[in-house]
Amino acid sequence: TLWEDLICEGCVRDVCRERIPFLDILVGARLTLRAFRQDRFYSEEQEHHRGRGMERLASFSNDPFDKPPCRGCSSYLTEPYVKCAECGPPPFLLCLQCFTRGFEYKKHQSDHTYEIMTSDFPVLDPNWTAQEEMALLEAVMDCGFGNWQDVANQMCTKSKEECEKHYMKHFINNPLFASTLLNLKQAEEAQHNETAIPFHPADDPPRPTFDSLLSRDMAGYMPARADFVEEFDNYAEWDLRDIDFVEDDSDILHALKIAVVDIYHSRLKERQRRKKIIRDHGLINLRKFQILERRYPKEVQDLYETMRRFARILGPVEHDKFIESHALEFELRREIKRLQEYRAAGITNFCSARTYDHLKKTRDEERLKRTMLSEVLQYIQDSSACQQWLSRQADIDSGLSPTVPVPSNSGRRSAPPLNLTGLPGTEKLNEKEKELCQMVRLVPGAYLEYKAALVNECNKQGGLRLAQARALIKIDVNKTRKIYDFLIREGYITKA
Repeated sequence: TLWEDLICEGCVRDVCRERIPFLDILVGARLTLRAFRQDRFYSEEQEHHRGRGMERLASFSNDPFDKPPCRGCSSYLTEPYVKCAECGPPPFLLCLQCFTRGFEYKKHQSDHTYEIMTSDFPVLDPNWTAQEEMALLEAVMDCGFGNWQDVANQMCTKSKEECEKHYMKHFINNPLFASTLLNLKQAEEAQHNETAIPFHPADDPPRPTFDSLLSRDMAGYMPARADFVEEFDNYAEWDLRDIDFVEDDSDILHALKIAVVDIYHSRLKERQRRKKIIRDHGLINLRKFQILERRYPKEVQDLYETMRRFARILGPVEHDKFIESHALEFELRREIKRLQEYRAAGITNFCSARTYDHLKKTRDEERLKRTMLSEVLQYIQDSSACQQWLSRQADIDSGLSPTVPVPSNSGRRSAPPLNLTGLPGTEKLNEKEKELCQMVRLVPGAYLEYKAALVNECNKQGGLRLAQARALIKIDVNKTRKIYDFLIREGYITKA
């Protein structure tokens, strides 16, 4: 009958596909169960359908004893609780405590997709939650239709008038209920219609022609047979071609033939093991495999190449998770390094970071455009300066530190003060230090480094002489003298 169809699991599945409100099914199921209780005449098949229907209704029930216990701690579940969307049937349910601990059991993993199961949402009326809808149906079943005072007392959240009005409006005078029965019947009939199932050729693995380049790349793999044109240990069967078991064989000869067959079986097992590894890890479609590998950075690709030999131990899914986790670790390390560079430059917001990246890119481009000829042309008019520059380049080529500074061209005007706007570390300087860096044309980052070195050496020695400062920071002696005098005048260091 139509009432039996309401609690059939297949019909419930079809109704969900048609997006029919689930409470219509629950109403029909509740009324059907009540009719079964009054008639007391139902067969074993009807009893089976009734049990399956009650299992469906139990997931929406307010009573925790109607639900399966938590798979982690075996406690009774109370809403909200978590249902794994990948495991089941039966449904894999967890309480919030076990879910937050990342409970894993057999095939269930902590990174599976999940659903939050709760019934505190409206379904038919904005003022009635799904939990209250179920409580109303339970109360009507227990107290009887029309006994609204007892129904309200059992619900405890709604008055007598509210219960009667809501039930009559949505469960008795609802025009959708009649159409629901018709849709259920049509869905069941459509399910049993024998129609041809359309099949389409799969794209993975591909099915190239036998003499194509892709077929050679796939080592002659034949997807329809799941075999290769030339298998691993392809001539293993040749050892069996002359073996024939006859009755007059001696015991030794018979045992020898059995040993040859056992060896052949072991070779077949090795062949199947290799084919299983190729299939599980997706190595048949080599081009697709290489495309997936190239999407990783160079460092992760090197790790991928190194760890490939261990893939057969971990398994395909675990191996992919391992590589993905290391790729994520590499991205995090690169991001942390970038943020540390910003912090070392004194940048505290991303707006300034964009300006810093733009200036850094400009400096790198200028450095690439700079040639040896442009440096030579600066000293071409001054022979002594050119000679000193050549000697400095010779020291650099030989691995020695250049000690002779290149003087400015004769007659050249003094350079203007350095503009510190936008340079890294400027905000770490006070006004006097900024003025010093502008006069000696020293970038703030280098000044802070020289200052820290001189202060540390002064603390170790109990004082610092100018000669020690010049040996410590090997820059222009005039700049070293100005920095040394400034630090003594400001009290950062003391004379020895």
